[in-house]
Amino acid sequence: MKMNPHLLFSISATFLSFLLFTSSLFSVVQSTKFKIVNKCRHTIWPGILTGANRTPLNPTGFILKSGKSITLSVPSSWSGRIWGRTDCSTDPSTGKFSCLTADCGSGRVECAGSGAVPPATLAEFTLNGDQGLDFYDVSLVDGYNLPMLVVAKGGTRGGCSSTGCLVDLNGACPPALRVAAGNGSEIRSVACKSACEAFGDPAYCCSEGHNTPDTCQPSEYSLFFKHACPRAYSYAYDDKTSTFTCASADYLIIFCPWPYTSMKLLGARREAAQLPLVNKTTMYIGRHHA
Repeated sequence: MKMNPHLLFSISATFLSFLLFTSSLFSVVQSTKFKIVNKCRHTIWPGILTGANRTPLNPTGFILKSGKSITLSVPSSWSGRIWGRTDCSTDPSTGKFSCLTADCGSGRVECAGSGAVPPATLAEFTLNGDQGLDFYDVSLVDGYNLPMLVVAKGGTRGGCSSTGCLVDLNGACPPALRVAAGNGSEIRSVACKSACEAFGDPAYCCSEGHNTPDTCQPSEYSLFFKHACPRAYSYAYDDKTSTFTCASADYLIIFCPWPYTSMKLLGARREAAQLPLVNKTTMYIGRHHA
């Protein structure tokens, strides 16, 4: 028996429509996931800032105890930054929430559209950008307060290399950049400023007459960060070795990763990055957070 060609066309069109619908539905369901992990020995309060004209990623701030993690579904084409706040508390007389490092100044656990007050280690993302690629980096341009590692998982294109700063730099921070807290014998280094933040010199800030790659060069201070954390951004024009790409990936964001364990686990990935993830001569400096 012959099939009516018009009926056959109708069935094929309906089936094609069904495939397109299910494909569209699948693409919506398969949003990017950020798994944020706290391997520090102490509680941290991650903060999140979404870029202008982008769908916000919520919550914008939350508590994350030692050993705990949280997984967030990230809006398509999201752009923004993630960081960790430390030594946070609520003033019992005013109810104001504040943090010793990387505070966002909102007075609450949620940052509600406010960014980190330097110094702060930042994980920066632009998802689904040029050619459908995600662009990501870990930046020390605004200084440093916590070790951080970003791992792309399940990517289909791009280098998908890991990046971050695995070393606790607070103890080794140059005296001119050091942020200390405490009293008497209890004084400790809690963060490390950028040279721009410490001195305000346009040569360090890549501003005014130093606002191009040719006129803003690495300084002895940015090289301190770059030596310890070769893949992290150390100054404004550190793009070539510090920006990474991947497509259709989920991201693992780890605070206070153990350097040796991380290097061992990532060693099998055969990453395409030009520089090592960590300078092995600096792997064991610090250790306050780990």
